[in-house]
Amino acid sequence: MEPQAKYSKHIMVCVRERDANSPKGSCGRCGGDQIRKRFADLLKEHGLKGEMRASKTECLDACELGAVVVIYPDDLWYTGVQLDDVDKIFAASVLQDGFYAPRLATAETWKYLDDIRAGKAEKPLNPAFETQTQRDRPNDYSVRKYDKYPAKDKSSKKNKKDKKKYDSY
Repeated sequence: MEPQAKYSKHIMVCVRERDANSPKGSCGRCGGDQIRKRFADLLKEHGLKGEMRASKTECLDACELGAVVVIYPDDLWYTGVQLDDVDKIFAASVLQDGFYAPRLATAETWKYLDDIRAGKAEKPLNPAFETQTQRDRPNDYSVRKYDKYPAKDKSSKKNKKDKKKYDSY
């Protein structure tokens, strides 16, 4: 028996509302609802409703960098998303298998989040913050392809062990 995903792509948008004084931030206050609605409208406009889905989620644990959007199964995380980014993200990551570089989360993004939480960095006042790496990226949305499913080393012990574990169910 093989698992089957219900949607070919699933866009998760954090819409969590927190108090304005919350140190964690609030994706809802950064436009999460409007962002999700725009993704849903684009899916409908492109005849993709039912094949793909744009869903609300309460927390993706990166609200300090909100609004946050994740696209599965590609596991693409976007932070500091604003409404005017949605069409560009949609064109690159939904209609094609690429990414929109200006809002793409990277290792630097997650380090910055860790630094905010450790008190080593200030939470951005502007929801559409940019890290230095993001500022250095081209400000277009030409699709940059990525290796969606990199080849796995089939000879490794871990893969054999995992395969055996799943075959036993």
